[in-house]
Amino acid sequence: MTERDGDVAAAFLQYSRWKLVEEYWPRLRGCVESLTDDQVWWRPNDASNSVGNILLHLNGNVRQWLVAPFTDATDDRNRPAEFGQRERIPRGALLDALEATIAEGGRVLGSLTARDLLETREIQGYAVSGLDAVYQVVEHFGMHYGQVVYVTKQLRGEDMGFYRELDETGRA
Repeated sequence: MTERDGDVAAAFLQYSRWKLVEEYWPRLRGCVESLTDDQVWWRPNDASNSVGNILLHLNGNVRQWLVAPFTDATDDRNRPAEFGQRERIPRGALLDALEATIAEGGRVLGSLTARDLLETREIQGYAVSGLDAVYQVVEHFGMHYGQVVYVTKQLRGEDMGFYRELDETGRA
C-alpha cells in the first residue's frame, strides 16, 4: 500500500464521516423534531414505512454495518422488527437512540485506516470489504434521509431550508 493509497482512504473516510454525521444526521434530526409523534408514525398505506420505522431501520443498519464489525460489538439486529413496529415510540426516544448510534459511527469512521477498508468482513450474511461497508452505510442513510425529508415536506407543506446559503445562481 502506498502513501497515496492512505491519503485516498483518509479522504474517503473524512468525507464519509462528514456526510453521515455533519450533513445527513442534523438535517434528518431537524425534520423529525419538526413533526409530532403522530406524524412520525403516519404512513400513507400499509406498504409504506413511517418515519418512525425508518429511524429504527437506520439505527439498526448503522449498528450492523458500521459499529459492530469495526468494534467487535455484538450484532443483535432484528431487521424485520424495525419495519414491523407499530407501537408508537416517542420521537425523542427514537432520536436519542439514533444520535448515540451516529456518534458511535462517527468515532468508528474517525478511527479506520486504509487497511481496515481493504479487509473482508461478514455483515448481514455478505462477505464485504470495509470500503463496501462504509459506502453502504452512507449511501443507505442518504436514501432514507431523503425519504424523511420528503414525508416532512408532505406533512408540513414547507421547504426545510437546507440550501438557504445559496443565492439565485446556486452558488454560495
